[in-house]
Amino acid sequence: MKSVNFFNNMGRMISYRKNAWWQIGVFFALFSCGTSSRDVIEEEQFAKYWYQGKAEINVFDLQQNRYGEVRPGKAVMIFVTEDFSKKKQVKLDDPENNSSDAQKVLKLNMTREFVTGVYPYHTMLSVFTPVYDEELSPKVVASVTEWCGQSFTQLNFKSGTYQAKLFSYFESDMDSESKIRAMPEDELFNRIRLNPDLVPTGNELLVPGLIFQRFSHIPLKAQNAEIIKRDVGSNQAEIEVAYSEIGRKLTIRYQQFFPFEIISFEEVWTKEDGKQEVTTATRTTMKMLDYWNQNEKVFEPLRKDLGL
Repeated sequence: MKSVNFFNNMGRMISYRKNAWWQIGVFFALFSCGTSSRDVIEEEQFAKYWYQGKAEINVFDLQQNRYGEVRPGKAVMIFVTEDFSKKKQVKLDDPENNSSDAQKVLKLNMTREFVTGVYPYHTMLSVFTPVYDEELSPKVVASVTEWCGQSFTQLNFKSGTYQAKLFSYFESDMDSESKIRAMPEDELFNRIRLNPDLVPTGNELLVPGLIFQRFSHIPLKAQNAEIIKRDVGSNQAEIEVAYSEIGRKLTIRYQQFFPFEIISFEEVWTKEDGKQEVTTATRTTMKMLDYWNQNEKVFEPLRKDLGL
């Protein structure tokens, strides 16, 4: 009877553990952050919000400028924390048994969907930024797919340098590899969410946004930029990133209090002929969802709740 009770108790423990996996994640994250070098992260507050076993889904009304015209569409920002392999630079399947290789990251997956004439565009950006380690994002990935073809860019941070790989169906781009020593502009979204104090100001060397780089076909390399922060009232602030040489300006508006939600962003590209292309995205919906557990048909009405 003792052995039966033992296995029954073990079964209940395993079931509880499976249903409360996020609690283990919280413990692991807090345990591993003893050597934290990002002092602006308030760990208890951060863990309560970001380690509850859900992702933050933000839906934006998108006005995407493409081929000289503004195209209505949707942008989605999905923020979630996960354990990342420092060696392989991929999500760890079993972080508890690979604690020495685990790095807690805030992941941004951002999609844009819009139509140009008869054919659709789909873009996706993924940024993995360390939560506790004062390091650049180990990995940034972007893809663009449309009826003409597809392109893919990946940055991997190794030994103080980004190893950049670009795969494109355009002859002018072709497939290429290079090395870049600069912060990715796309990382700024995650830095705001961690704490806006992590965003540097003044003159910085940045890798322009990878989706913009694909749309504009400018060379994939570091560019000089000026970063400005400003208070806009109503507990909101903006970060503006301006590149004089390539005519790009990115403005991100966010809430000044934790968890520093992103409200909108605007991209302005001033071309050599003086013409401007302006893209805007304004948030309409935000929900916390464990969407990976909601992949059955019964959950499809949730898309309507999100405005998708």
